[in-house]
Amino acid sequence: MSEKTDKTEQQRLSVFKTYKLYVGGKFPRSESGRVYEVTDSKGKWLANAPLSSRKDARDAVVAARKAFGGWSGATAYNRGQVLYRVAEMLEGRRDQFVREVADAEGLSKSKAASVVDAAIDRWVWYAGWTDKIAQVVGGGNPVAGPFFNLSTPEPTGVVTVLAPQESSFLGLVSVIAPVIATGNTVIVIASEKSPLPALSLGEVLATSDLPGGVVNVLSGKTAEIAAPLAAHQDVNAIDLAGADDVLAKELEIAAADNLKRVVRPQPVDYSRTPGIERLTAFLETKTVWHPTGALGASGSSY
Repeated sequence: MSEKTDKTEQQRLSVFKTYKLYVGGKFPRSESGRVYEVTDSKGKWLANAPLSSRKDARDAVVAARKAFGGWSGATAYNRGQVLYRVAEMLEGRRDQFVREVADAEGLSKSKAASVVDAAIDRWVWYAGWTDKIAQVVGGGNPVAGPFFNLSTPEPTGVVTVLAPQESSFLGLVSVIAPVIATGNTVIVIASEKSPLPALSLGEVLATSDLPGGVVNVLSGKTAEIAAPLAAHQDVNAIDLAGADDVLAKELEIAAADNLKRVVRPQPVDYSRTPGIERLTAFLETKTVWHPTGALGASGSSY
């Protein structure tokens, strides 16, 4: 019996993971039907990743716009709970992400574990900011007259993010989390060379109470996917973190057509504690004036 069992185990074939896009809360294959090979730092084959098309990009914009109303209308406290839930789910799948990050970035298991831990902590950090950022960038403004003058931040809308090319997981989290923490929805173009951690993150987001369409993950050729998104009239902003200088210039020109907000690429050490720059980059300030009431001899009636 024991010998038979051992023989069966030796004959068993491995079940290879099929990586898919994450769009609108679902996991479609690329509309094009194309894939491309993903290899590790030594050239060893890891998996086939979907090669997204322009149609996939347009579908992601539709999903992000559909989800925007509900997500931006949720309370900041609720968004914080959801981001914290993402951290919980990542903690439970930590070993998987350690393997994927180690393969993607050519790191030792111990260094990859540090990167994954930092990414999980990054979700928690941004979860804590969801109901605090308004206190930092909003407030009452002094005016000369019988008015309340209040400024409050509101999300910009649908944001396209070119994920960092080298930091396939910590950098990825560092550019996604602040966008959705403030109520925006996002289309993420994963690292072209190392997309697998991003595609696996989609599986985590799908089970983390995050409404479908809030985050949409595409993989493939960065320039090929980014071009239609930069020119898309229903995309409100674009983060060029993963673009080189030539591509960034082309996308910035395309983005000017509907006055998109643009965050230009710059050197970033993603291991350091982030500031609030990416939280405020995709916020608009709404200022409301409201009369305080009739003024008497001694001042306002309120």
